[in-house]
Amino acid sequence: MAETVKLTVFEEVAYVADIPMHVTVELDHITMRIRDILALSEGSVIKTRRAAGENINILIGGAPVGSGEVVIIEETVGVRITDFTEER
Repeated sequence: MAETVKLTVFEEVAYVADIPMHVTVELDHITMRIRDILALSEGSVIKTRRAAGENINILIGGAPVGSGEVVIIEETVGVRITDFTEER
């Protein structure tokens, strides 16, 4: 009888591991009137519904997979993952 070898998740998907995927970190979606959009200029602030410090959404290939918090890394902005969906 042949022995079944248990593969890790990474071994199971190794053949697609180098395919690029679109990753989105989403602060918010809002609806604005055209008059308000036309009034935007450099220095304008677009107010969102999210509170400062609230987690933002992380999507891969358009599908939500978790959330994270905005962090500053030297002079760039990043997202620290705080919740990640196990079913990927």
